[in-house]
Amino acid sequence: MERVKFPKRYLIIVLTFLCTNVFYIERMGFSIAYSAAANAIGINQSSKGLILSTFYYGYVLSQIPGGWAAQSLGGRRILLLAFLLWSSICALVPMDPNQVVILVISRLLVGAAQGFIFPCIHTILAQWVPAHERSRSVSLTTSGMYLGAAAAMLLLPGLVKLQGPQSVFLVEAALGITWCILWFKFASDPPYSDNPKARALPITKSKEKGNLSHLSKIPWRKIIFSLPVWAIVVNNFTFHYALYVLMNWLPTYFELGLQLSLQEMGSSKMLPYLNMFIFSNMGGVVADHLITRRILSITQTRKLLNTVGFVISALALFLLPLFKTSSGTVLCSSVSLGFLALGRAGFAVNHLDIAPGYAGIVMGVSNTAGTLAGIIGVGFTGRILEIAKVTDRHLSSPESWKPVFFIPAYLCIFSSLIFLIFSRGERIFE
Repeated sequence: MERVKFPKRYLIIVLTFLCTNVFYIERMGFSIAYSAAANAIGINQSSKGLILSTFYYGYVLSQIPGGWAAQSLGGRRILLLAFLLWSSICALVPMDPNQVVILVISRLLVGAAQGFIFPCIHTILAQWVPAHERSRSVSLTTSGMYLGAAAAMLLLPGLVKLQGPQSVFLVEAALGITWCILWFKFASDPPYSDNPKARALPITKSKEKGNLSHLSKIPWRKIIFSLPVWAIVVNNFTFHYALYVLMNWLPTYFELGLQLSLQEMGSSKMLPYLNMFIFSNMGGVVADHLITRRILSITQTRKLLNTVGFVISALALFLLPLFKTSSGTVLCSSVSLGFLALGRAGFAVNHLDIAPGYAGIVMGVSNTAGTLAGIIGVGFTGRILEIAKVTDRHLSSPESWKPVFFIPAYLCIFSSLIFLIFSRGERIFE
């Protein structure tokens, strides 16, 4: 029998899935390890928020340069270098909350390195993946983030308890280096003679030398002043505001708001992120089905999934601080994050719809807003909790936490309306 050939683009998708999985283990792991170390020496919530948000300052600075580098120098190479940098930093930097300067510098560098990842991934997927597979391919790749966060929440609190916070850094570094080896060995640039429908970057062939070269000029003005791009930007901001606030402060809410130990919660603490993994892939499959069967247009599909995801997520966030039990909180946070991930089949894949040839660039612009959400949301949440303490409200009181969850809920409703009005599904940049 003829041997069935496994398409190379599927291997690329699996490797990018593992990529997002590993770097989100690092991101979640730092929050868990640092929070444990900081709580042990009595660092206040405002100071914790400052350190936790430092990562995003580095992350925001490298988003647009990451898109340019991926477009100009090749996403495959830049992705490898970015992974090597943050993995090396994790291996070398001590986890000591008293060494504030070292922690700040290291988190800035890790953030800057990881800021190249998503622009590179979107550039790579735009080159490899045909249009009818984009929703589920992007959804699978990005769902690695949530599976990584779930694994971190399940395993790393126990590791911190047994081996100390520094052990988390060493595990993350080992995972990062392992991924780099796999990427170096198995990844490649797309063969431009194959699968022309998947090739989205504007590449032409030189008549004199016969080699491939980028001849297109990036339409910065059109990108910056495009309302469909701004619809993506607004929703990226909201998605990451909600995600980063929950990812960085949900462990604190469990421990201080509900008086629960993460180590004693068992597997339930990973359910919100596991739900994101499931719903993200579900959204990708549903979107591709609706589009390929011509049940809805691309524009209608993106708007439907984005609206359903963000509105239901908002309702769950409004309910979350009303529950005083771990089961109620886990249920609400799982529903909120799950439907938020479903919404990625709307706004996140839309980068490749409207600008397949400049997906990395548009992702860099969009993710800059998403990263600003991390800087604003994580730091602002720390200030909210400090103000609650100053006004004699204990952090175990639901009133102290309502603003933390209500703000992203209102943002979800607002951004879903923006996407309904201004988003488009057709290509607008040639």
